[in-house]
Amino acid sequence: MTKTETARRARQILVAGIGNAWLRDDGFGGEVAGQLTERELPEGVTVLDFGSGGLDLAYEVMRGYDGLILIDVSRQGGEAGTLYVMEVDGDEVDGRIEDGQLLNPHAMDPETVLRFVKYVGGWPGRVMVVACEPETVQDVGLGLSDAVRASVDHAADVVMQAIEELRNA
Repeated sequence: MTKTETARRARQILVAGIGNAWLRDDGFGGEVAGQLTERELPEGVTVLDFGSGGLDLAYEVMRGYDGLILIDVSRQGGEAGTLYVMEVDGDEVDGRIEDGQLLNPHAMDPETVLRFVKYVGGWPGRVMVVACEPETVQDVGLGLSDAVRASVDHAADVVMQAIEELRNA
């Protein structure tokens, strides 16, 4: 078989919606992930809504992805509904877990998930975060605020652009 006959393996990219839908705007990641599942996705792209299941996310990441896109809310100080795209520098993630240090499987936020994944040697290549400035995440209730709801479609477009960036890296 010649090189031209050898099929190039599509880069494997995990897109992970994160957040608790019972805490209003914290459900943003799941909403965007849901919208992405209705779009035509490139080969090798997996979109999953992990909700608040950080341990499930950690185990999925360790399956061996070439890239990871996390979709979540993040307070950065902007107006509610503002989108942010950030890249995680793997060198800046503390991959140490000291003996006796508690990792609560019911409270694994994205930072803890990445620390755990790095600790066990499962770092997924490039890691990007598409985040939205929330209006409210303290109130128990279903449904996004109007400002955050208005950013969901645009966030899905931004994630699609990030997917292309990771696929062509």
